[in-house]
Amino acid sequence: MSKPDSEFDAIIIGAGAAGMMCALTAAQRGRSVLLLDHSAKLAEKIRISGGGRCNFTNLNAKPENYLSHNPHFCRSALARFTPQHFIAMLDKHGIGYHEKTLGQLFCDEESEAIIAMLKTECDAAGVRWCMPCEVQSISPLHPHPSPLPAGEGAVTGLGVGEHSPQAAARYSITTPRGKYRATSLVIATGGLSIPKIGATPFGYKVAEQFGVPMTKLKPGLVPLTFHPEEWAAYAELAGISQDAVVSFAKRSFRENLLFTHRGLSGPAILQISSYWEHGQPLSIDLLPDHDLREMFLQQRGSKMLLSNFLAQHLTKRLAEIIATQWTINKPLNQFAEKELRALADKIKNWQITPTGTLGYSKAEVTCGGVDTHALSSKTMECMDVPGLYFVGEVMDVTGQLGGYNFQWAWSSGYAAGQAV
Repeated sequence: MSKPDSEFDAIIIGAGAAGMMCALTAAQRGRSVLLLDHSAKLAEKIRISGGGRCNFTNLNAKPENYLSHNPHFCRSALARFTPQHFIAMLDKHGIGYHEKTLGQLFCDEESEAIIAMLKTECDAAGVRWCMPCEVQSISPLHPHPSPLPAGEGAVTGLGVGEHSPQAAARYSITTPRGKYRATSLVIATGGLSIPKIGATPFGYKVAEQFGVPMTKLKPGLVPLTFHPEEWAAYAELAGISQDAVVSFAKRSFRENLLFTHRGLSGPAILQISSYWEHGQPLSIDLLPDHDLREMFLQQRGSKMLLSNFLAQHLTKRLAEIIATQWTINKPLNQFAEKELRALADKIKNWQITPTGTLGYSKAEVTCGGVDTHALSSKTMECMDVPGLYFVGEVMDVTGQLGGYNFQWAWSSGYAAGQAV
């Protein structure tokens, strides 16, 4: 018996990376799928990623590259849909790619190639599109759905998260284009980062509506800011990049940091920002390959100015700031050994406390989200709300910089697509 045009096995809200992956996976399994999005433009976050080349995955993706209050949650999905699985899709569509550094894979052509590939796969599988289309309300058709017993599916004889094609609709979605009903509802609406391309708190409101717990939200992969007066000496370094190790608590990242007019950015800073806690200092090693104490001791008799000595290892302007702001710029032979030791220690362990971040407008991701303790790690389904799924950035799973967040979108979208 065929379903009416307004009834589907799965409705997916959010046509970004995770939503499209979920849709094409479910439709390829014979599910009837409706993909809704409030935007007229498809997958803007993919389009702008990686400077328009889309850093679509990372060859090194593993659970340790993800931040979550439930750190083992991502293991199952990452193991079942790996970077190699996504690469196979690109190969099938003849899309070229290359590795930059640290396992980061980028398209040879523009990001649009990834978007077109996912849309083609969705179309070929029979996904129905509805965009731009605002969701006005979501209503459960059974006011108090009871949780599925552990290890059982929605229909006797099916696996966890599986539903028969004739399974009763559980959700009604009201839109300006009419009402739609579905057995499964997937929320793939992302987080709060980059509101100018359409980010909204929609997914978090759905979680709240159905009593699904949330973890604290904050901007992630975001530049850090400092008090203007305290930063005044460093603001003139804007545009200067420096190889460094940046540490907070037990996390350290070695990549470039970038001085800006308001603070620090660059890969090392973006990485640590997801872990940094407000009011706490960062530790920065500006010369990670050097034993600076030993180097100073060897040069103690030198008449070379401190700034000139440091400029052999740091950029000239940074060397001058350190020599004039952190101490007195004089010949090395005029420093006491104790002074040189203290300066070496400060350059190797520069303690600096940000006042904040540039916020969601400049953040690449949102840290926190739907609490994954409330979800099945195999299917992404809410354990207490049958048929409701969350995938991608809306969940409390945040990848490090370098393609990890797209890999989570593919992996979590695939996991839910296999289950709806």
